[in-house]
Amino acid sequence: MRLSAATLATMLGFAVPGSAAACDAGKRPISADQLSGTVTVLAAASLRGAFDQIGAGFEAAHPRTKVALTYAGSDELARRIVSGTPADVFAAASPATMRTVTDAEDTTDTPETFARNQLVIAVPKGNPKGLHTLADLAQPGVRVAVCAVDVPCGTATAKVLGAAGVALTPVAREPDVKATLAQVQHGTADAALVYRTDARAAASDVEGVEFPESAQAVTAYPIAALKDAANPSGAAAFMAYVLGHRGQQVLMDAGFLRP
Repeated sequence: MRLSAATLATMLGFAVPGSAAACDAGKRPISADQLSGTVTVLAAASLRGAFDQIGAGFEAAHPRTKVALTYAGSDELARRIVSGTPADVFAAASPATMRTVTDAEDTTDTPETFARNQLVIAVPKGNPKGLHTLADLAQPGVRVAVCAVDVPCGTATAKVLGAAGVALTPVAREPDVKATLAQVQHGTADAALVYRTDARAAASDVEGVEFPESAQAVTAYPIAALKDAANPSGAAAFMAYVLGHRGQQVLMDAGFLRP
């Protein structure tokens, strides 16, 4: 029988933040400081800043552990997992990419949504071209970068453009949201459609312009432990940390929406 992440975390004693006691798959008690080893986490590129903080917080709470984080586009990470790349936890930027992994029966539990996100128009500081709507992006001479259509931010972009009835000819289609935002940061694009959290993380270089159509493509972020996890106790504890109040606070501070 498969267990949800929340149920597994409760069984292991990590559902309540700060809990010192746990049990090893119901066999014997484990205290928080007895957790050990590396927890390998594959996470969507848009989670980089938040998960760097979450990983550091988890290590501080469990001094004998090390969190090894790898970031890339969710679709790329899902392909790696299905192809046999070893990892303990997968945090995706959409249910569709997580389904690639669950359909291959490579998870041990039902994925849990731990955050949501939505798009903004990222522009250079001061918004020199005065871009305030999706329609503005279609003006002649406006260079726009978007995510590739097969990654979650690209799927969300297609939805919002369709909702607004706007057709674009992007100057770049990037494999993940960080690379898309970099086009604005490097001056090779006047605007980019990226997640709110990414624009906020790069606030020294860009600003995010909100637009109403983004509410029609809010992206859910699921997390799951992987079937061949080398550190299943560490995986369950890490997931519980993400779902608990400490992890959730980091995510909200980064601009993510509540699950």
